[in-house]
Amino acid sequence: MSKALGLLEVQGYSVALAAMDKACKNADIHIEGMDCNNPTLGDSAPIPVVIQVKFTGSISDVKIALEVAKEEASKYIDEKDILTHFIPSASEELQKLLPLGKVKVK
Repeated sequence: MSKALGLLEVQGYSVALAAMDKACKNADIHIEGMDCNNPTLGDSAPIPVVIQVKFTGSISDVKIALEVAKEEASKYIDEKDILTHFIPSASEELQKLLPLGKVKVK
């Protein structure tokens, strides 16, 4: 059974944590992985790190999670710096790529 996939991208690690904390408290999702990158503006960006969070769940739970995560992140950063993506039916082959990234679980 394929799961829906949600992707949240925000500036700031603490913003990502706050957004995903709210998402996990409001929806039955599983965080599959996190990654980080440099923002477009580089070191001149107000927050010099972009965090991507990849998570799965049912279609309705992923939609709810994306909605509340975006709402929470917008309390801390400008909405133009928040990206969300929703894939309603991710293929099983994609699952092995989700945990890959610079942020490792020890």
